[in-house]
Amino acid sequence: MRKHALALLFLLAPVAARAQIISHWVQMGPGGVAELRAVTAGTCPEAVMDGHPVALRSRAEPDANFQRLCSVALPSAVAQISLEGVAITLPKAAPKRIAVLGDTGCRIKDGTVQDCNDPAKWPFPRVAGEIAALKPDLVIHVGDYLYRETKCPKRDSVACGSSPYGDNWTTWDADFFTPARPLLEAAPIVLVRGNHEDCQRAGLGWLRLMGPQAYDPKAACDAHLAPYAIPLGPMNLVVMDDADAPDQLVDRSASEVYRGEFQNLSKLAPAPIWLAMHRPIWGAVKIFILNVGGNRTLIASLDPGVLSPVALMLSGHVHTFEALNYGSGLPPQLIAGNGGDKLDSAEADLSGLNLGGQIVKDGISLPGFGFLLLTQREKDWRVDVHSVDGTIVRVCTLANGRIDCPEK
Repeated sequence: MRKHALALLFLLAPVAARAQIISHWVQMGPGGVAELRAVTAGTCPEAVMDGHPVALRSRAEPDANFQRLCSVALPSAVAQISLEGVAITLPKAAPKRIAVLGDTGCRIKDGTVQDCNDPAKWPFPRVAGEIAALKPDLVIHVGDYLYRETKCPKRDSVACGSSPYGDNWTTWDADFFTPARPLLEAAPIVLVRGNHEDCQRAGLGWLRLMGPQAYDPKAACDAHLAPYAIPLGPMNLVVMDDADAPDQLVDRSASEVYRGEFQNLSKLAPAPIWLAMHRPIWGAVKIFILNVGGNRTLIASLDPGVLSPVALMLSGHVHTFEALNYGSGLPPQLIAGNGGDKLDSAEADLSGLNLGGQIVKDGISLPGFGFLLLTQREKDWRVDVHSVDGTIVRVCTLANGRIDCPEK
């Protein structure tokens, strides 16, 4: 009888250990260093790297609002990694299939309520599943994860009555980590900071969970992080934090910081650079009958030629898909802000629009929720624009300094 009891305990022990891990992902950081992170309800777990156990260390201790977060850097030479028996998808030195999405949370703020319980109105869980099914080599999230900022109004109890809100683990889990689980387990991810993760909103939670630098619980919220580069084989991805760059007014002090960062792009990484930042420098939004766009703080920070090392700009913030080509030798832009939050509208044909003083040479916008998949070919990149159900609604090509999206 005692032997049977011991055998039962032996079988149950791994299950209990696995149950401590709430969420895990591989995050790409400065210099291309990959880090395995895990949110746990207990102590930090062990990973097995090429047959050897390696303990994750506590990145952030649990407190009244958050669970414990553990992490470990992944050696570039490691061939196999598992966490509590689950195989971890490793980064590729030169990813050839890159998914891009952004602005994924469910909006609850004062009187503006999105139905978080209706998959048609908040489709991010489905978007995450469709991306995971495509098995990309890398995912780039261009920012804005947490939109549940205030308590659900009583009149909207059907849409969001049980929803958490505020900068805490329960809300982060509901708005991002639980719906994103298949995506996070399918591929390494780059996590760009959005304006919803600025210090007036969910900045402390983002710095704790997703920040690229070491986390200090005693430090004040850092309003702006320095850009960093991730080598991706044929190009270098540069991630810029523009969460604190006002769109409509020029913040002179912030503009000078961005001026220096734009000037140092070529020192940060060799060309060609893909520049990922949440707020686009120029993006179109239709408000009533007016077409507006252009971040005045970022525009004021640009000197002639500073974007010459950039081959592509990736952004969100505008809640739609846009592909834009500009004149004056500027790099093309992809906006993928249609990952789940309430959609914006824009003209289908963006050609000729004046966005903060910059004329769009040619460009398009497509309605609806979805994401992008960029696939490297011999001489160019194919850009598949996916709808929420994974259907390809437009195929674009990134080549020769522009994006072309011919109609089917």
